[in-house]
Amino acid sequence: MRTTSISSSLSELPHLLPFFSNSGNTCVFLQHNAIFRNLGFSIPRTFVTLRTTSSLSLLAQGYPRAISHSANQLSDVEEEEEEDDEDEDDDDDEAADEYEEFSVDLFDDNKYEDDEIDSTTMEAPPQFEGQKWQRVDRLRSQVREFGEEIIDLDELASIYDFHIDKFQRLAIQSFLRGSSVVVSAPTSSGKTLIAEAAAVATVVRGRRLFYTTPLKALSNQKYREFRETFGESNVGLLTGDSAVNKEAQILIMTTEILRNMLYQSIGMVSSGSGLFHVDVIVLDEVHYLSDISRGTVWEEIVIYCPKEVQLICLSATVANADELAGWIGQIHGTTELVKSMKRPVPLTWHFSMKNSLLPLLNEKGTSMNRNLQLSALGGESYKEDGSGRRNSRRREKASYKSGSISVQSTSSKDDTNTIRRSQVPQVKDTLWYLRQKDMLPAIWFIFSRKGCDAAVQYLEHYKLLDDCETSEVELALKRFRVQYPDAVRESALKGLLNGVAAHHAGCLPLWKSFIEVLFQQGLVKIVFATETLAAGINMPARTAVISSLSKRSDSGRTHLSPNELLQMAGRAGRRGTDERGHVVLVQTPNEGAEECCKVLLSGVEPLVSQFTASYGMVLNLLAGAKVTRRSKEAEMKVLKAGRTLEEARKLVEQSFGNYVGSNVMLAAKDELAEIQKEIEVLTLEVSDDAVDRKSRKQLSEKAYREISDLQEELREEKRLRTELRRRMELKRITSLKPLLKEMENGDLPFICLQHNKEGVQHLLPAVYLGKADALSGLKFKNMIYADGSSTLNIMDKELDFGDMEAQFDAKPSYYVALGSDNSWYLFTEKWIKVVYGTGFPNVPLVQGGALPRETMRAHLDKEEMQWEKLAHSEFGDLWCTEGSLETWSWSLNVPGLSSLSDENGVQMSQAYEDAVECYKDQRTKVSRLKKKIARTESFKEYKKIIDMTNFTKEKIERLKARSVRLVSRIEQIEPSGWKEFLQISNVIHEARALDINTKVIFPLGETASAIRGDNELWLAMVLRNKILLDLKPPQLAAVFGSLVSAGIRVRPWKNNSYIYEPSTTVVNIVNFLDEQRSSFLKLQEKHGVKIPCELDSQFSGMVEAWASGLTWREIMMDCAMDEGDLARLLRRTIDLLAQIPKLPDIGPVLQNNAMIASNVMDRPPISELAG
Repeated sequence: MRTTSISSSLSELPHLLPFFSNSGNTCVFLQHNAIFRNLGFSIPRTFVTLRTTSSLSLLAQGYPRAISHSANQLSDVEEEEEEDDEDEDDDDDEAADEYEEFSVDLFDDNKYEDDEIDSTTMEAPPQFEGQKWQRVDRLRSQVREFGEEIIDLDELASIYDFHIDKFQRLAIQSFLRGSSVVVSAPTSSGKTLIAEAAAVATVVRGRRLFYTTPLKALSNQKYREFRETFGESNVGLLTGDSAVNKEAQILIMTTEILRNMLYQSIGMVSSGSGLFHVDVIVLDEVHYLSDISRGTVWEEIVIYCPKEVQLICLSATVANADELAGWIGQIHGTTELVKSMKRPVPLTWHFSMKNSLLPLLNEKGTSMNRNLQLSALGGESYKEDGSGRRNSRRREKASYKSGSISVQSTSSKDDTNTIRRSQVPQVKDTLWYLRQKDMLPAIWFIFSRKGCDAAVQYLEHYKLLDDCETSEVELALKRFRVQYPDAVRESALKGLLNGVAAHHAGCLPLWKSFIEVLFQQGLVKIVFATETLAAGINMPARTAVISSLSKRSDSGRTHLSPNELLQMAGRAGRRGTDERGHVVLVQTPNEGAEECCKVLLSGVEPLVSQFTASYGMVLNLLAGAKVTRRSKEAEMKVLKAGRTLEEARKLVEQSFGNYVGSNVMLAAKDELAEIQKEIEVLTLEVSDDAVDRKSRKQLSEKAYREISDLQEELREEKRLRTELRRRMELKRITSLKPLLKEMENGDLPFICLQHNKEGVQHLLPAVYLGKADALSGLKFKNMIYADGSSTLNIMDKELDFGDMEAQFDAKPSYYVALGSDNSWYLFTEKWIKVVYGTGFPNVPLVQGGALPRETMRAHLDKEEMQWEKLAHSEFGDLWCTEGSLETWSWSLNVPGLSSLSDENGVQMSQAYEDAVECYKDQRTKVSRLKKKIARTESFKEYKKIIDMTNFTKEKIERLKARSVRLVSRIEQIEPSGWKEFLQISNVIHEARALDINTKVIFPLGETASAIRGDNELWLAMVLRNKILLDLKPPQLAAVFGSLVSAGIRVRPWKNNSYIYEPSTTVVNIVNFLDEQRSSFLKLQEKHGVKIPCELDSQFSGMVEAWASGLTWREIMMDCAMDEGDLARLLRRTIDLLAQIPKLPDIGPVLQNNAMIASNVMDRPPISELAG
């Protein structure tokens, strides 16, 4: 079809002028745009309200030369080619052109093969006057006048006054075709626009859309944004804390709320299920599906969602978005995948050190910047065995490539630790470069609340605002103080007035929202935040600084995954403001540029199913409907039969994990089998016999015999070298044992520990505390000896000693030391490099005080140990855990290695020195024998054979690495879910909540099926206990607080602080419930169920005090809890209390008391306003 275009040439305008009416000076577009478009004309929306003279001048100034709409369908390739031919303004197309790499796939049960995409060429940005909500209203009026048929991509794009990107257009087109859509694109790339466009289409049609987010804060934010677009009457909010305009066309909610609605729709049917007349559900942040604790919620929503509802799933970039879309297509209906790998604002990666800020990657972005190698940072400081050039060759030979990352070898082992520590920057060092390079504002991620607050305090006198900006902050602060006087964080005001703030879970939600607003207004230049800020909150910056690649978790220190790193990096780069975003990674004592590149270039990780059964799931699936009703005679009447176990199994086995398993498992196992076969074949090629056969074939008989004899001799000498090295280690143990034992009662000596990590030697100065067995009450003893990998079985091996006593002396023991990095180390003699003659005097710091050794032992004993294994050896392992604030001052007094000399080390035994000399002699002998082989006549031909063998060995290692990844992938996708479902159903049956044979649900089951919580059955047992009826509202709140206090802790760095104690009545109730809890845990254990049952009265007094009416200032005065922790505990309690009046079969007394307590507690600064 031929299209008619509007050109910038005025001579081409007359044939289009009949479609315009010149009234005064205004050019008015007649209201028949849909008809004209069907006739083949392309009318730019630019002309809708522009004056005639302005319109002509725009055309003359080169506004898009050809703006056309074609009725032909264009494939992806044709669309790209046609856009490349268009001569459009570069600035207008800049954002869209970032998305040159995209793909669209179609997934459904019928396996459609027509993947052609209905696309249109890019139009000029529309220039409607008025706000976005006015444009939506205008479109609504047009739909009422001309019908739903006019809703197309162009109409939805007209809502925005900028070009929408290619991947956004494709996703909107998929939605308009009636498909469900999975969108996988980088953080901050504009995925929300797709959901907003779908909401516009849904609202103007007079239908309904649900928008879900994983966080209440994010739900509140989306609620505010959508109100601005659609008006207050059309948008509602439903979270655990708020219920606003629940019947609105657009209802925003947390994901768990929607899951519970779906439970009602598939289980206990009621008129209030909330899913009637819902056409579209948006699942924002759907990559949360991989979250261990909450991921199952997203899977359940997809499984239970009615097939007639369109799903829009918005995800950050993941490795297996195609599997996600395929799964949704299989169980829900036609689903299209839209992927984009590029960001609208590209990122530049930097690496910060003490005296420089350098690019992290090379110019191509494929590997590490060479200037960041340790040799470049620390100079040519090599070991004493030869020249720098010789060691350089050895380093190049020993280096390896891992994802195009150059990793340095051990040639500069002794200097690596020193170089890295010398390059660690202070906060001000990095900040200086950020200011110099105009890289503010920045979000600075620090993985601890204390670290964030300390950084703010460190910079509170560092002025980042000018006088005008400071005045604006002061005015905003005054207004905030008037509205929320108790929410002001007084300790943060100095830093805030200079443009620095903290944002973490220890802050009140109201204060965090205030910081977010100031940051978006440019009145805060640096926000120090924990990683929770990266989870969807709309708070972009020019720069993201990531202080470390590791963070502390419940299982010890864990390294950031590539997905976590990219999620935080995605906060950098403000669309429409910054040409580029910046990400700065920081040198730490244990992490350098090599580690950063390894994580960055390893690629994004796949989504992994976390589908697990819960009591609520089992009750709602098996009951199917409300099957009991109590009459006045207390008889039970079956109203409707529930699902059979087989029917429930079909639902459960629709999980994402089972889908991935069924489609990927066979392919992965086939590939693994092929790899293992190839490894077997290649292993035969590199065996000694194979090398011998090749040598015999290619060399002369004389040459073969000479090299063969020398190689046999070399193998024997290497075997002897290994034996002598082991003997040397054992002699070292027997030499160190008496030295360390002697030092346990005197001064605390300094020592140097050593271990290798990925070929790099780490040296750790520390102060020696004593033998682990000698320290009473230490919590790590069982951990050490329970770990099979650290069991010391050296005595099982042959030792060439004269008597058993000598053998006993050679068995390693575990010792404890505090490092200069404020970390505790647990180690054997294997890891000790030097024991120095100097140390801490073991005398009291003040007269009558405790001895240093006793003080440090007390700190060690009271720590909650989360030990991490740093290294493993047959002579014992090396373990590490973080110290505390109390041990920090001690660690600061441990001198660095530059202040300690090996010459001051304690003399080792003569037997050990002799063993060292024997080992050195043998090592020299091996080296000379290698040189002798290299001088033989046919060595060049023999070396070719060896080089080929080494190449094959490297290939084997690559194949083994691939097989390890495949095995890990197979383990992740093993089908699961049904076993846990049956185990939970057995508990439910025995607890008399549901009869799994007749599907009769009892009152306990009714309550448990309707409640929200981590262990619904345990909560229902507590709520139905008659002992609660005699409690006053504050006491009831205190008991409920003990049920929801998981993860809430007293902060150990808050000295001279306290928490309120609960009343005697509350303590007695909790003790009574604890007996029931013990019985219930035994029941769970009997059936293999491991769902936690929370009950902890530690903070019940704080809840009781707040519910009794104490003010926030009173309750927080010298409080041992962070404000955010207390607020979170109180909000959890309010959420549980607010559920009570809505639960079935709960008495009116308990319902009334719960309502009173909830209303009293829900007051500022705890109440979170949705607007």
